[in-house]
Amino acid sequence: MAELIADLMTDLMTELMAAPRAALLLAVLLAGFAGPAAGYPQRPVTFVVAFGVGGSADRMTRSLSATLAEELGQPIQVINKPGAGTLLGVKHVLERPHDGYTVLATGFSPYLSNTILSGLADYSIEDFAYLNFQWFDEDLIALSKRSRYRSLAALLDALRTRPKTVKAAVVRGSGGHLMARLLLEVSGIAQQNLNLVTYNSGGQARAAVAGGVVDFIVISARGTEPIREYITPLAIVAERRNADWDAPTLNELLAPMNLSAPVMPGSIRGFATSRQTRQQYPERFDALAAALKRTLARPDVQRALAEANIGGRWLGPQASTATMRSTFEIFKQYTYLLEGR
Repeated sequence: MAELIADLMTDLMTELMAAPRAALLLAVLLAGFAGPAAGYPQRPVTFVVAFGVGGSADRMTRSLSATLAEELGQPIQVINKPGAGTLLGVKHVLERPHDGYTVLATGFSPYLSNTILSGLADYSIEDFAYLNFQWFDEDLIALSKRSRYRSLAALLDALRTRPKTVKAAVVRGSGGHLMARLLLEVSGIAQQNLNLVTYNSGGQARAAVAGGVVDFIVISARGTEPIREYITPLAIVAERRNADWDAPTLNELLAPMNLSAPVMPGSIRGFATSRQTRQQYPERFDALAAALKRTLARPDVQRALAEANIGGRWLGPQASTATMRSTFEIFKQYTYLLEGR
């Protein structure tokens, strides 16, 4: 086959000057055999994690790097650019050449939305081309076993009648932070009635509830397993129950009180390039997406992710984009609850 192609190309080149139609055919032939990504990648691809080493987005990225490198045929370089609620890492990606050699790995919900809605960012959600949202994590509402309270109804009653006596832990700016505020709003309880302690990391917030420093916590369910023996799960913020936690959904608990709450999206982690990358090099974007899809389709990768308690969904560019837009609208609708934090 290769010899046939070579002979055909030689014949076409011979007739090039005398036969314009042959020149046109040659151009089409060369374009067809250039490959879907025109030899991409020809050097290592850098994945920029907008969090520190050891965090969820970092673990997700590094868990895929070796296999993804095999699929792409080039090494994957993982670097960390934490700071300012992912702002530093995101801006670093947008400031790099838009050539398909820089990929953002981050928590798109809530962090990308928060940096935009807070006014700190000079970018929008439309400045990114979303490759895949891989790891979805629902929020858990849980009581400290050292707390005097034993139910959501008791918590809400205390918040309503004894202001500032109930303490809660959240990660600042997270979906759990917004959910805690929203729970008060739908219950008709003044925001200032809750003694809300905000932390900069999930580890700090979980340590606070495990140690009885606060009465309850609203935080990503995944990652809370290590403190399971120190907490009593109250509710999962989701449409359906979570098999990993013996708890009803939040709206199941609120229904007897004639209340309901919007189901806020929890943490959503994944990968994206800049919008300019997809516009200027669509074939490179498609090659990255295809390599990620093949990586996540491998049974050995799925086993490793499951053992490490890391999500491994393939959503794809179109569905990930739609998810980002709908999630952003929810945060936009309720962001006023986080004003002043």
